[in-house]
Amino acid sequence: MKLAGKVAIITGGSRGIGKATAKLFVKEGANVTITSKDPKRLQDAVKEIGNVFSVSGDIRNESDVQNVVKETLEKFGKIDILVNNAGIFPHVKPLHKILEKEWNEVIDVNLTGQFRFTKAVIPHMEKNGGCIINVSSDAGLKAFENFEADAYTASKGALVLLTKAWAIEYAKWKIRVNCVCPGMVETDMTKPYLSTESDRDMAISEHPIGRIGTPEDVAKAILYFASDDSSWVTGAVLPLDGGMAAR
Repeated sequence: MKLAGKVAIITGGSRGIGKATAKLFVKEGANVTITSKDPKRLQDAVKEIGNVFSVSGDIRNESDVQNVVKETLEKFGKIDILVNNAGIFPHVKPLHKILEKEWNEVIDVNLTGQFRFTKAVIPHMEKNGGCIINVSSDAGLKAFENFEADAYTASKGALVLLTKAWAIEYAKWKIRVNCVCPGMVETDMTKPYLSTESDRDMAISEHPIGRIGTPEDVAKAILYFASDDSSWVTGAVLPLDGGMAAR
C-alpha cells in the first residue's frame, strides 16, 4: 500500500477525477477526506467509495475551507496530502462577451480556491513535510484554436506556474508540490461536449494516442505524486492528454 497511514484531503471529491482519486487513495491505505459544496452528491460519493470521511464546504468561502482542515485534523490528527482538484468550466464564449461576474467566479473557484486550501494546510505540513498536487489542464500549457474559455485558461495557466513557485518556496520544509494537466477526460463536467458521436469522434481525433482520458488515468498520476515513488520530485508539471500538448 503506497499511502499506508497517510492522510489526504481531496477537493471536488464527490465526482469525476476527485472521486476516482479518493477511491484509489483508499485502496492504497490512505485516510481520505473528500469535500465539495453539494452535500447530497458528497454523501452519494461516500456510499460509493466506502471508507472515506466527508466534509461539505464551498471552496469560495475561507471559513468553509478552514472547517474542512479543522475537521480532518480532529478526525485523523494530521494532513499529509492535499489534492487541489475542485474546478468549474464556464459557458464557452469569446472574451469580449464574458461578464466580469462570470470571469471572477471561475478565477475564484479554480485559482483562489486552490490558494485558500493550500494556505490552510501548509502550517500543518511544515513539521513533517507533505505533498500538494494541483490539478490544472492542458489548457494551462498551450492555447487551443476555438477554445473560448479564457477565464478557465487563465486560472489553469496560473496554477501551473504557482506549482513551481510553491515547490521552491516550501522545499525547505520538505513539502513537495506537483501538477497534473489532463486533456479531455470523460466526467460530468465534459459530458455536454461529448453528447453526440461526432462530438466524441472530434475529441478523440485531437488526442494522438487515439482516445480521451478517464478519471482513473488522472488518479494514477496523482497517486504517483502523492506517494514515495516521487520522493525526489517537486515542481513537476505532467501533461496527461494522450499527446495533445506535444503537437
